[in-house]
Amino acid sequence: MTPAVRVSGLEKRYGSVHALRGVDLDIQPGEFFALLGPNGAGKTTLISILAGLTRATSGQVQVMGHDVVRDYRAARVKLGVVPQELVFDPFFTVRETLRFQSGYFGLGRNDDWIDELLDNLGLTGKADANMRRLSGGMKRRVLVAQALVHKPPVIVLDEPTAGVDVELRQSLWAFIRRLNREGHTILLTTHYLDEAEALCHRVAMLKEGRVVALDRTEALLDNADERMLELRLETDELPPALAARLSGRAGDVYRFALRDFAEAEPLLGSLREAGIRILDMSVRQTDLEEVFIRIMAKGT
Repeated sequence: MTPAVRVSGLEKRYGSVHALRGVDLDIQPGEFFALLGPNGAGKTTLISILAGLTRATSGQVQVMGHDVVRDYRAARVKLGVVPQELVFDPFFTVRETLRFQSGYFGLGRNDDWIDELLDNLGLTGKADANMRRLSGGMKRRVLVAQALVHKPPVIVLDEPTAGVDVELRQSLWAFIRRLNREGHTILLTTHYLDEAEALCHRVAMLKEGRVVALDRTEALLDNADERMLELRLETDELPPALAARLSGRAGDVYRFALRDFAEAEPLLGSLREAGIRILDMSVRQTDLEEVFIRIMAKGT
């Protein structure tokens, strides 16, 4: 089966900056795939090359079997990109914007699908509003509609819910899940790792331009094989022996990684001996954010 997206030996340099260092990825048709990494890891550079906005120094990228350089037009038709930045034309209404976008792909009679997009993205009431009068959240909905107006089989979402309200987040993911069920391939970048964990079948993690982890979401979580003991404590400082075991802290909530439940009792005993009062306690499975932090902390 031809991958929906194939990235082979991808390198990108900006002068002395080595943004991508031999990235290899295959994303299969119908996958919901997450591309994660800290700022500067190379995610935006990779997406820019995929969309044909930037030329790679070396390597190859294909969309549905079409090379993004040698067969740009065919590759671009197969791709819909929702950019991170709010880019819009202030002189047109929402509907006009989507009609113009349809025209770029040779779609002259596309109003039925435009109406469906407007409805699913909560834009019907804003169809005749000028783009410059929309809120930031509404503008982002229009960007999503623009990316989907030609029904591309591959959809790239670059931080689509950054700075948007909960209502948009829920309605957007409901619609994107539907498109994925219908066979569309989704490539998502996000700093909301709970979204990636809930939505994505597989995850690739980039660090300093290299892929440092690539696996099914469940496998990444299972390989962590840890539980997190969260304790709300009546103290400002832990004894050195306990502080050395600390995995994280948020205010008065202290997190300790447990390989086994048997490790909890001596830890709790040490707190009792130190006279530290436990105000609340919970145990949960390690989540994708903790796996991400651990992987990023390792050397490349």
